[in-house]
Amino acid sequence: MIQEDRYRRIILIISIVLPLAVGALFLVEIEGFDLTFLPTIYASINGLTAIGLLAALIAVKQKNFILHERIIKFCMALSVLFLLLYVAYHATSESTHFGGEGSVKYIYYLILITHVILSIAVIPFVLYSFLFGITKQLEKHKKLVRFAFPLWLYVAVSGLVVYLMISPYY
Repeated sequence: MIQEDRYRRIILIISIVLPLAVGALFLVEIEGFDLTFLPTIYASINGLTAIGLLAALIAVKQKNFILHERIIKFCMALSVLFLLLYVAYHATSESTHFGGEGSVKYIYYLILITHVILSIAVIPFVLYSFLFGITKQLEKHKKLVRFAFPLWLYVAVSGLVVYLMISPYY
């Protein structure tokens, strides 16, 4: 129980500090690096994460829990890699502005805003779900995954959609 309390505190700290740190990094401007190739890579990582999440769902439905756990760990590693590349790009490159007009502009911003908000909100859901899964607290895990899975999947898919919509303006 003491170990679990420790993990809960770590998850709480990560859930608060990570979004604040990423937000603060938008104020940092590192010059001398051309990382303009990164959006394609981290958008692809979002796509792979979405595919991985669906594969993990299939694995658990087939009661292949070992495969499910491995895929989820892979998805978490992809999410960390995404975050590192995203921060590197935004710390070294100016933000790209969406150039679409009319209703497509409103659709883009709706998807972008929900993506950003949910990418912050999903952090504790995913981390607690993972904690409950690896500590075999399966009832807690199942209850929380009902929220975590669709949020994480939405964030992964919407990240790819945002990239596809803004990519002509890079």
